[in-house]
Amino acid sequence: MIKMIKIAEIDRGMTECYNFLRLVDRDCIVKFVTSNKTGTRDVVLQTIKESGQVTVEELAQAADVSPVTVRHHVNVLQAEGLIEATAVRRKVGRPYYVYALSEKGQELFPKRYVSLTNRLLSELKSRLPADTVAEIFKGVVDGVITEHEGAFEHLSLEEKLDYLVQLLGKEGFLARWERDETSYKLIEYSCPYISVGSKHSDVCNIDKELMLNVLQLPVQQHSCMLEGADCCEFSVAAETIR
Repeated sequence: MIKMIKIAEIDRGMTECYNFLRLVDRDCIVKFVTSNKTGTRDVVLQTIKESGQVTVEELAQAADVSPVTVRHHVNVLQAEGLIEATAVRRKVGRPYYVYALSEKGQELFPKRYVSLTNRLLSELKSRLPADTVAEIFKGVVDGVITEHEGAFEHLSLEEKLDYLVQLLGKEGFLARWERDETSYKLIEYSCPYISVGSKHSDVCNIDKELMLNVLQLPVQQHSCMLEGADCCEFSVAAETIR
């Protein structure tokens, strides 16, 4: 009969990572327990993602920790806005809570939209004239600007740059701006469209169009991640600001 022996456990809020080894000279399996990069909170989030709504007890069982421990992680995740609690009332006794991912929490999980997006864009381009496709992309930018209409037009240039960085952040870009003696520079370190842009470079113009619409000034691009650069860099020349 094969016996299972747990010989080590490290409990630092980390999920257990098991490696199994069957020994030749003894009829047993040794269960080594080590830590890895997946923490208890990751297990909590993954469990909620898979189940939709779960209780603390169910989360504790999934993460193999006590309900007290899992409540601590749940409280942290709630404070970070990643999960939401809903009270479930019973006929007798106190209500209990179930937990679900918030919209922010849902965004932590990758969505397999790249393949579908590429196919849709390829189909559009095969059926529609290039000018029509360009108008569709412009309409996407116009829609974003319309959502923010009246929020940035009255701002100074540097305030517009601050607003633009926040707007790009909401659209999935990681960006910042800086100023030197001759220009303002806007630098993007990550692009949510890069996977799609490798096949449909049209999407690469969306962020630049957002810049043009918010700043209302000529914007020049100096580097692009799609071309192998570490970042996408844009500038507004100082002479256009005066």
